[in-house]
Amino acid sequence: MKLLVVSDNHGDRHALVDLAAKREKEVDAMFHCGDSELPARDPLWQKFVVVQGNCDYDPGYQQKQVVEIGNERIFMSHGHLYQVNSGLMNLSLAGREENATIVLYGHTHRLGVEIHEGQLILNSGSISQPRGRFAPLKTYAIIEVSSDEFVVRYYNESHEEVTELTTTFNRN
Repeated sequence: MKLLVVSDNHGDRHALVDLAAKREKEVDAMFHCGDSELPARDPLWQKFVVVQGNCDYDPGYQQKQVVEIGNERIFMSHGHLYQVNSGLMNLSLAGREENATIVLYGHTHRLGVEIHEGQLILNSGSISQPRGRFAPLKTYAIIEVSSDEFVVRYYNESHEEVTELTTTFNRN
């Protein structure tokens, strides 16, 4: 199973349209972790599971989503309500309360992935305004999920894999 994750495009609708056109047929689901700054009823959201970010003022968005795909339970929130700038404990606990095997978030504009007690926690970075160590890279992620492992691949805005960021986590 393949899951695409993107976040923090901050009004750059074209980046999402381009991404969906390029990847939607090769993934099982697409997730947007907030701060799109697009209307909640934008037709583009028919292709994505989406949550509200701190810069999304349309009340039509949900603060969090819990989705089951195959054997995975996915918890997604923008992250600002879980103080992700100070650490991932609150976010991870919220995911655990929902029995999530995968937790997705944005907000920091900093890509990152880790596994904690079997729970994959991922930030795709920002497709428009990246920050941190990988600030030159506008990124999104694709998670390949199997019963044995998670393989996380990051891609730049030109849809080229950033191979030095590829990470594999064993699930056993």
